Amino acid sequence: MRISQLEGRRVALWGWGREGRAAYQAIRSRLPELALTLFCSPEEAVEGRGLHDPRLAIETAASAERLSAFDWVIKSPGISPYRAEALAAAEQGTRFIGGTALWFGEDIGGRTICVTGTKGKSTTTSLLAHLLRAGGHRTALVGNIGVPLLEVLEPSPPPEFWAIELSSYQTGDVGMGGARPDVAIALNIYPEHLDWHGSQARYVEDKLRLLTQGKPRIAVLNANDPVLSALQLPDSRIHWFGDEAGWHLRGDVLWRGDREIMDTASLPLPGRHNRGNLCAVLTAIEALGIDAAPLAPHAASFKPLPNRLQPIGARDGIAYVNDSISTTPHATLAALECYAGRRIALLVGGHDRGVEWRGFAEAMRQQAPLAIVTMGENGPRIHELLAPVAAQAGFHLGAAKDLADAMTQAREALGGEGGEGGVVLMSPGAPSFGPYRDYVARGRHFAELAGFDPDSISAIAGLGIS
Repeated sequence: MRISQLEGRRVALWGWGREGRAAYQAIRSRLPELALTLFCSPEEAVEGRGLHDPRLAIETAASAERLSAFDWVIKSPGISPYRAEALAAAEQGTRFIGGTALWFGEDIGGRTICVTGTKGKSTTTSLLAHLLRAGGHRTALVGNIGVPLLEVLEPSPPPEFWAIELSSYQTGDVGMGGARPDVAIALNIYPEHLDWHGSQARYVEDKLRLLTQGKPRIAVLNANDPVLSALQLPDSRIHWFGDEAGWHLRGDVLWRGDREIMDTASLPLPGRHNRGNLCAVLTAIEALGIDAAPLAPHAASFKPLPNRLQPIGARDGIAYVNDSISTTPHATLAALECYAGRRIALLVGGHDRGVEWRGFAEAMRQQAPLAIVTMGENGPRIHELLAPVAAQAGFHLGAAKDLADAMTQAREALGGEGGEGGVVLMSPGAPSFGPYRDYVARGRHFAELAGFDPDSISAIAGLGIS
């Protein structure tokens, strides 16, 4: 689907976040006279009217009746196509598409490497760009990581490689764009975003659409993930990482087949899962026809991403770690593993989208921290599951009304044993929606409450093309 094919059609934009604004600018750059309707919130409508675009109509209620009046609706990723009004409009013939699909339809040039997975995709995509650049390759770091694809519609010159992060909200768009990715990396599949997808089965199906419908020329898959290891992809060549024939870890040591490459223990990649994702990156680089082994040591100069197991400093003997991007219980368990052996006060909870926490509660019988403080919309549900476990395992369990209260309780729990050497770890295992716009805002507030400058911990290095 090319942007030019929207000419003469009835077209609407649904959503006015960064992706929505990028879609508007991209369409206007190609089709300046196309009539558009924007569906957005009342607050966003004020900004939209400030454009003074006579060909832009703005409405604040996206009903099924109104959506069905359009041939195409360019939808922002956060808006689920499974909402009742979207499904009803689709039955009337309205087609929904995202900015990712429009970008892929333009065939801009350069080789595309798409990265998805329930956890680790941002670090993996950024590390991929870092190593390619270290090898002298002009590379774009774009997508869900912070630069919508439609913001880089006409690069001059195009990069040699595109490192593209895709969320489960975007993976289905790739097949709709008409162009096949050169490489698609799938890291892992755990239950997430069930409120958007409607069920765990649909989440898995949507996540895998990058592979099943996008039909990449090469699929780089995690040999240790049960969902991915069972995949059959007749249209793609599969390169596995995490098995002994390819790139894998033995303890902390990185191997390529039977060749020892380097020790990864000192790399700035927090958590064994992130060092494992280095194997995914090197497998993808190798699949592109590049000798990956000489690039592996450049991982030592990688700058860790904010909000991802990010140490932000220490105050009064307590270290603060910001893992705000953690939106699943699996991610929280991985965070705890990184700090095993430390005195941890863990903050969990946030927006409730129906993800099951029973497995996490059971895990706390064996690997509980010193204290857990629940918070957010699903905090009471998590607290109820943890209460009998805490009584048996002997860890402190608190319930907080908000993040500030949770921080206070965490400090008190650590201070009960002197405070020195403790870690306040915010790894919520849930989205930030409600009190915060996104996980970045939640991470910034965490930094402020800990007594640090939020601006100093928020920037992602290397975004864009270089």
